[in-house]
Parts: sequence; C-alpha cells; structure tokens
Amino acid sequence: MTIRRRPLVHDGPGGAFEGVFAWDDALAGARPAVLVIPNVLGQKEADNRKAEELAALGYAAFACDLFGQGRRTTRGPGASLYMDELDADRGLLRERLRATLDAFATQAEVDEARMAAIGFCFGGKCVLDMARAGMAIRGGVSLHGVYDRPVGQSVAPIAAALLICHGWDDPLGPPNALVALGRELTEAGADWQVHAYARAGHGFTDRSLTNAAPGFGYNAPADRRSDVATHLFLQEVLGK
Repeated sequence: MTIRRRPLVHDGPGGAFEGVFAWDDALAGARPAVLVIPNVLGQKEADNRKAEELAALGYAAFACDLFGQGRRTTRGPGASLYMDELDADRGLLRERLRATLDAFATQAEVDEARMAAIGFCFGGKCVLDMARAGMAIRGGVSLHGVYDRPVGQSVAPIAAALLICHGWDDPLGPPNALVALGRELTEAGADWQVHAYARAGHGFTDRSLTNAAPGFGYNAPADRRSDVATHLFLQEVLGK
C-alpha cells in the first residue's frame, strides 16, 4: 500500500478551485470514491489527512475546495467570511458542489457510479444540499452539520442515503432543527438515519477545537463512534 496525493485544480462558478486528491497506487483501476467537504475554514491539511485515511481503506478521495484558490480563513474574527457568502446564495453553493463532483468523477481512479460524500460543519450542510439537489452520490454523511433547508424545490424522492452524526449539545443544531430535518427527509422519501452523541457539541470531530465555548469542541467518544458509523455506512452504500 502506497497512499499518494496530488493537487486537483478545476474550474467552477466564480473561478478556479484547488483541493487534494488521495489514492492508493497499489490498487489498479477505478474504485469507489468519497468527496470530503471541509468545515467553515475551508480546505486544509486536516481534510487532506481525512482523504488519505479513506484512500487507505480502498477509496479514491478528494478533499475539495468550495471557496476558491487562496481563499481560506483561520479561527477568530472573519472565520466565516467565505462560508457566509455561500450561505447567502445556496444556488451558487449548489453549482459549485456540482462542478466539484464533476471534476472528481473525471479522475481515472474514480468509479463514477459509486460515489459518496462526507462533510464537517458547513460541509455537512453541503452534503445535505447535494442530496436535496439530486446529485450523483449514492450516500452522504453529515458530521456536526447545519440543517437549515434552502429556499426552493428539492428533488423527491431523494435518492442518496443519508447518515447524520449529531452532537446532542450542538447549539447550531438544537432538537427542533434535527426534528425538522427528519420530517423534511421523510417527506422527500429519503433513506436516512441519525446517530446522536451525548455530551457532544458542534465540531466534535475536530481535534484542534479545544478550550471552546460551551456546545462546541472536540469529543473523543463521539469522534470515534461517528468514524465507525461512517465507515460502515460507506461500505453499505458503495458496496465495499
């Protein structure tokens, strides 16, 4: 096993976008593929490492960029600058997601008939929006995502299976928001499931998020349990 990575630059609405593609070059041919969608800060090394972890499991993985080349933030004031732009224009977000998925699907190592997506925080919202838009993924995992529904029509039935990994103490996803998401997905005919973790808040997979405000921060049990759930889900929907 030799895990490789390469930059993947592609065009999309608003300019050029640059992420990192990871694969095991000991494997031959196309294989199931997983899109990794970053959190509020945008594409970074933590996302690249997640793509490599997935590559070690036999997937092709792409830690993508939705903000644009050179557009990244750090924690503190202005952290949500680029995310806010896309939150304000969910149509633009949808088209960037579509362009990203299309670029991923063209890679020689990718079996475009067996694709899935996972996302963290803002990325979790993106996964849900991909399913709502009927994009060509078999399944999606939202990890401490955000659940607000975009204005406009969603497809019905939603074809992609969905796993929502939720920190019960997350102030960005209070119980009423989670219930509303369940109702929405049920009405859309989706195959969905929720795993909720006690004493876990927003960002529970983010090892760099320590000494955070109440309701935010890394939680080792929730991280471990959601990782196991994600792997089992991907095996099921991608047929590995």
